[in-house]
This record gives sequence, C-alpha cells and structure tokens, in this order.
Amino acid sequence: MKFAFKVLSVVRAIALSAGLALPAAGAVQLGFVQAAAAAVVSSIDVQGNKRVDDQTIINYVGISPGRSFDSGDIDEGVKRLFGTGLFSDVQISQRGSVLVIVVDEYMVVNQVLFQGNKKIKDNQLAQSIQLQPRGTFSNAMLEQDAQTIRDSYSRIGRDDAVVTTQVIELGDNRVNVVFVINEGGRTKIGTVNFVGNNAFSDRRLADVISTKRSTVLSFLFRDDIYDEERLRADEELLRRFYYNRGYADFQVISSFGEMDEATNKYTITFTVEEGERYRFGDVSIENSLEGVDQAALDRLIESRRGDVYSAKDVEDTIIALTEYVAGLGYAFAEVTPRGDRDFETRTIRVVYGIDQGARTYIERIEIRGNTRTRDYVIRREFDVTEGDAFNQILIQRAKRRLEALDFFETIEISTVPGSEPDQVVLVVDVVEKSTGEFSLGAGYTTSGETGGGFTVEGSISERNFLGRGQYIRLAAGGGRKTRDFSLSFTEPYFLGRRIAAGFDIFRQTRIFTNYQTETTGATVRMGLPITEALSTQFAYNYSQENYAFTDRCDVNGNGVIDPGECAVSSAIQAGVATSPWVKSSVSATLTFNTIDNMKNPRQGIYATATTEFAGLGGDAKFVKFTGRGNYYHTLSDELDIVGLVTGGAGHIIGLDNNGLRTFDLFQNNDRMIRGFEYGGIGPTDLATGEHLGGTTYFHGTAEVQFPMPVLPPSFGLKGAVFADAGTLYGNNLTGVVLNPATTGMNLRASVGAGLIWASPFGPLRVDYAIPVVKEPTDVVQNFNFGISTRF
Repeated sequence: MKFAFKVLSVVRAIALSAGLALPAAGAVQLGFVQAAAAAVVSSIDVQGNKRVDDQTIINYVGISPGRSFDSGDIDEGVKRLFGTGLFSDVQISQRGSVLVIVVDEYMVVNQVLFQGNKKIKDNQLAQSIQLQPRGTFSNAMLEQDAQTIRDSYSRIGRDDAVVTTQVIELGDNRVNVVFVINEGGRTKIGTVNFVGNNAFSDRRLADVISTKRSTVLSFLFRDDIYDEERLRADEELLRRFYYNRGYADFQVISSFGEMDEATNKYTITFTVEEGERYRFGDVSIENSLEGVDQAALDRLIESRRGDVYSAKDVEDTIIALTEYVAGLGYAFAEVTPRGDRDFETRTIRVVYGIDQGARTYIERIEIRGNTRTRDYVIRREFDVTEGDAFNQILIQRAKRRLEALDFFETIEISTVPGSEPDQVVLVVDVVEKSTGEFSLGAGYTTSGETGGGFTVEGSISERNFLGRGQYIRLAAGGGRKTRDFSLSFTEPYFLGRRIAAGFDIFRQTRIFTNYQTETTGATVRMGLPITEALSTQFAYNYSQENYAFTDRCDVNGNGVIDPGECAVSSAIQAGVATSPWVKSSVSATLTFNTIDNMKNPRQGIYATATTEFAGLGGDAKFVKFTGRGNYYHTLSDELDIVGLVTGGAGHIIGLDNNGLRTFDLFQNNDRMIRGFEYGGIGPTDLATGEHLGGTTYFHGTAEVQFPMPVLPPSFGLKGAVFADAGTLYGNNLTGVVLNPATTGMNLRASVGAGLIWASPFGPLRVDYAIPVVKEPTDVVQNFNFGISTRF
C-alpha cells in the first residue's frame, strides 16, 4: 500500500506541475533551440552567477565552442545544472554565434538559528532539518523544515507548538534562517479505550500497547504521547498478542485519538474484532527436496496437535526448517505454511511446504539514514551479503537483531529490482536515536554485604560508542559504608566475528562492623553465541584485596585488635592477616536464555552455570561452581498472572593445604532466601556467634506475580507472593571452633509478599518475608528493598 500511495503521489505531483507550468511557461525556459537540428557556437557567455565560476557551469552544460550540438544537448545541460541543487532558474539560448547561459543561484545559508525552544535542543533540531550552514536556501525547504520541527514537537506531546520563520538577508547572496518556536502546552492522554474485546480485559490490552494513559509518573516514562505512527505500531502489537494466543482471525478495525480542547487530553480508542480461538490440528510437512530426512524435519516442528495456535510457533518452525535445508545445500529453498481452518472444531491444520524457490541473488545492500552509526555495524547483523542467495527468513532475523541493538527508532528493510531479473537490491532504512545516557540517582537498600542503607550513583554510558556499536560505561557511587568505581568496555564483534570481547576495571570498598575491605581488580572477558538461545563466556579475573580492622576494634591504628574493644572471630582475624590477598582466576559461564522480555518477563527460561578456577599465580587456590535457573510461565493471559520458579546451587573446593578463608566462602543474600539478613544463616563461630559462611548452598523459590488492582498499568506496578527455601552449610576453616548446631544441612524457609515497580531507573522491588523454618542462630530481616529481575 505504501508503494501505491507513493505512485499516486507522484502522479498527482506531475499533474499539479503540468497545470502550473502552462500559465507560467515563460518563468523557466529550458533552453530549447528552435532553429536547426544542429548548431555550432564560437563562444559561451555565462551570466547571473555570483559564487559558481563560469567554467564550472560550462562543464556541467557539456557544450564546447566549435563543436556541434542540438536541442537535446541543451536539455541535458539544463538538467545537469538543476541537478546540482545550486540554481533556482536556468536559461540557455543562442544569440548568433554565442551560447548564452543565464543562471539564478540559490542563496547560501550562513547560519540556522532556533529561538524559544527548551524541550528540544538546538543540535537535535539541526540534525532533523534540511537547511544547513553553507548549504543552499529555498523557500520550499524552509517550509518543509518548519513542518519537520512541528512534527518533532508533536512526537513529544506538544501538538500546539507554533513554528514561524524569518529569513535575514546579509548581502552577497547569503542569508540567516531563524526558526521562532512557541512550544505550547503538553497534550496528554486522558483514557485508552478498547471496543470489541471479550477474551482480554482493557487492563490487559493496555499493558500490551506502548501508548499509555497519563499519570503523575508520566513525566518519567514519557509514554503518554499521542502519535499516529505509535498507534500503527500499537495495532501491530495487538495483532501479535492475539495471533500468539490462538486468535488467528483477529483484526484491528480502527484506532484513533480524539482531542478534548477543554482539557488538552486525547481519548484513544481501539476497535477490535477478536474472532474465535483456535488450536492446532494436524501439523505436517510436505517436502519436495531430494535427500532430506523427513524424520529430521518433523523434529523441528515447534507445535503439536492440540496446542493453542500461535503465530510465533509457526514462525519459529519456518526459521528452523529453512536453516536446516539451507545447511544441506538448498540455499533457495522456500518454506511456505498453509493453514486450513475447521470452524466446527476450531482447529487449524498446518502444512509446511518445502520447495525449491526462485534463484534470486542479492546484488547489493544499501543502508540509508545512518548519520552516526557506521555501515558495517548494520551489515554485520546480516547473515547474507552481496552475491548471496536471497533468503527472506535470514533478512527477518537480521531485522530482529538490529532492533535488539536499540540504536534505532525505526528499521525498515525492503527490496527493489536489481540490474538483472534474478537480482534484488536490499534497502535498509533506519532512523537513529540517542544511545548515550547520563544518570544520577539515589536509593535505599536493606540488603547487601554491609547491611544496606542510602546509596547514590552516577554513571555515563554509551551503547553505540563513536558509531561503532561498542559499549562503554563509567560509574561511581556508594553510601555510608560502601564505595564503588567501575569502567566497562565491550566490543560486540571482536575481530569481525560475533564474539563479544571486553574488560571491566573496578574498585570496591566495604566497611563492616569490625573490619573493612578494599578490592581493586580487572576482568578481561570474551563471549560467543552457540545458538540463538545458548551462549558462553570466558574470562580472566585479577583482584587484590586489602583488609584492615575498623577504628572500633583498632583504636590506635596499629593493625591489631585492642583487648576488650570488640569480639572478632579468629577466622576473620586470620583473613585480615593475609592482606593483601591476590586472586588470579579464569572462569567459564554457560547461559541459556529464552526469556520473552528481559525487563518484564512472562515466559521463558534464563539459566547460568559458572566454573571459576583460582590458582594461576596469586594467593587464592580454589575451584568454585555456581548455577542458577529462572523459569517464567504465564498462568493466566486474561488476568496477566505470571508464575516463577527459581533454583540455584553453589560449591567451593580448596586446592591447597592452607584451606579456604572465611572470605572465600558463600554467604546468603536476598537472591538465595528472603527473610534473613545478609550473612545471617549458616555456620557460626562458637565463641563470637559470627556467621562465617559455607562451602555449599542450595535454594529454591516459587512465586506468583500479578497486576495491582485499581492502579493503571502505566504505573508499572505489580504484586507478588512467594515462598523461599534454602540452606548454607559446610565449613572446614582451621583455627576456629564452630557451633556444631550450625554446620549441618539445615533447611530454612520463608513466605512473603512484595511489590515490583518497573521504574524509569530500572526494576525495583520491596519484599516483606516471614521465616517459617529457621535456626536459633539465624538473624531475621523481614523487610527487603532492592533491584528486581536480576538474572
């Protein structure tokens, strides 16, 4: 439909141009020689030019004295001069033996100025318009740029913005262009209505779309802006939502916004037709390719008879089948699904047809709109290049990868015919967006190594550093008992391959009751994908830990605990005595990720397993194993209820006769079990009662998340109820007498409820947990506040 619209627009433009040209035929003369079919001139006279020299104009015309020319040569010369964009009018005529070229140059823009703008900065507006310093000026471009600025304000919810223009002539054919902007008031969205929906509530659908109702927090989220393009995107989100939940006949009948001038608010209305809900009937494959194992193809089908129909399952099956047969040498194979509805049983029979497709090649890939991002950053997301077989599935995969980069507002990939019938040109149109971020925030946490408290953090990050797709972040923060400094850098395509390489440099200070630590270190890491869902990362880690007793225990600062000042476990004293302690280790991590949305997960698995070996020099000698898995499953689409099951474990083994330090052991935290203080369970020192950590832990969580009633979905607030269980045990520290009642594999359990807020600063969470199974030596902490969705 876009193509048809553009063609129609061109036809209209031609008709309009023809209508205007007739009464104004004398305004622009296209240098038409009426005399002879061919002519010769002895000289060329150029008139009207001020900036462009005579010879440059003569070269563009392409006519030389002493050589014959005709009217066609003049027409071509005129077109070339207009094509430079330097002239508003061109006239070519012959006067005897002289060819006269009369030009009227466009004025040159000296400066482009913006006045009255506060919400959109000068550099942002300058990047969006056509008129630029040292460029040519035209009234048509001026009007277009004024409309572009109005559209920019409309996209941030300021439809009332008024843009007027001033052109100040400076002489010498130069002008200053001034855009005077009255930003106006901010329009809001009063209500978002859905008509025709029965299977899902308005609240559930409101959570699907990106356009939100205005609330007191909208100034943080900026998601309550009325925009026609956003409505079209929301229609597509609704289609995907319904198609993936069995409603194959779903349609968006209309979507529009009505402005209430009295309140300056929009009412958004989506009218939908849900249709019936279908399940998969028989699912089969019809293959016409030779030498392909049918059983192997059948194993790639994502859906089974009786499952709720899902367009995503069909798409995943198409991708899997296409990749499989392409790997067998059928680069041009096409996988086409055919669906046959049975309206009585409400099932859809799906047949995947695999046939040899037309032999079409990619002639070239054109990338447009990337003023900052380098071409190769976009090209490397494609598994195809110039000369390869055209494969629509691989093109769609590349689009999803580009969207995942989060470098662009919009990404459109289209094809146009190439120079040969079997070739196409791949056109990638992108609209870039800001990828840098400066943040400054404060918070409060009740968990952590030092017991929590108020914290502040400032950071500068850039996801597309220098347009190369690299990630860099500098951060500093801390609280009364913590200090953190870090620098991170990641190159996602190391050596031109899909290998993410980078480094982290950090310094951490922690002040505990009886001692304090300062850790300085660095990590060099390299990660690579194995499949779309499975990846691995290898890292080398180096750190130096310095320990000292606090002033509470070491009043005179001589590094020795003053008698009677504080009771410190001999295990901690032995650990402090090792300062400075150097750890040199290598680690390997395997990650499996099928989560549908990392910010607001509803379906999928996220699991990691890590092995760390310390002993490549340094003082630390151990091997550590840790693993954690999260499984999300939507329990009710209609009510937006999500279930979560989490499990994890860890074990550490010392590798020399000196054994492990207490600082090497595991300590419990809120990710293991809630309702207990950090380091509040596990083996304790019999003399001081301090928790010293354990060599082994297991934990599990069952949780149900649900939307909060009454509050609109745009608040991003959800509730949760949970049950945790875990244990921390095993301790063979030398030189310390442990409480025998705490060294066993004693299970702890807690139940509680929490609130989860998808805030602009990241997902935040507050929990209240009550231990229902505990030991006498455990330290209880009911209230917990921190970060949510930490995988």
